[in-house]
Amino acid sequence: MTGGRGQITDLWPTKFFQRALVDFEEPNRQLLKLVRDLDKANRNVTTDYRDNNILNMDHPGANWLRGEVNQSVIEYLQLIGIDYSVNWQIHAWANINRKGDYHDAHNHPHAYLSGTYYLKMPAPVKAGRQRSDVRPGHITFYDPRPGINMISINKDPYVDPEHTILPKPGELLLWPAFLNHFVHPNLSDETRISISFNIILKWSDSYLPNQ
Repeated sequence: MTGGRGQITDLWPTKFFQRALVDFEEPNRQLLKLVRDLDKANRNVTTDYRDNNILNMDHPGANWLRGEVNQSVIEYLQLIGIDYSVNWQIHAWANINRKGDYHDAHNHPHAYLSGTYYLKMPAPVKAGRQRSDVRPGHITFYDPRPGINMISINKDPYVDPEHTILPKPGELLLWPAFLNHFVHPNLSDETRISISFNIILKWSDSYLPNQ
């Protein structure tokens, strides 16, 4: 090997997909009514996520969002270089976060990808007497390599072990299902409403890598 400048190889990256959907206002209105109607029917739509698949319903808002989720998965697969046919099914459920509600750090077993689409976000709440690092309504994703930041120095790519964002209505997020994430508490009197989903592959031997 001849001398010269070295090169950097990015190893084992985690891909995170973020997409602002267009013309979402009317579908969001339809979906918000659907979620609230389900909630009024005494269904615990957030914690009973295994029992109900909101995107299996024949409903104008659900039909629109199902198409957008499928399009987002297609874009994700293309962007990461998967150039062969992949088949999947969607399992989706509504989340209603009232004041004080949050979701512990968790991932989504038995799925290939996970995602959330945001219907309603409360207006920002002033911190008051809370700690200055309180981030109500945000969602945080954690580096899947525990402790990777322990010896990082300023400006190296491993210094921050988390990625935190404040989603907006009409925004769709998509990530590998193994990625741990935490939904921060809602400190507003308004509800925070979203639809989460898992992308579950319909298995084919063609998915096996050549190794």
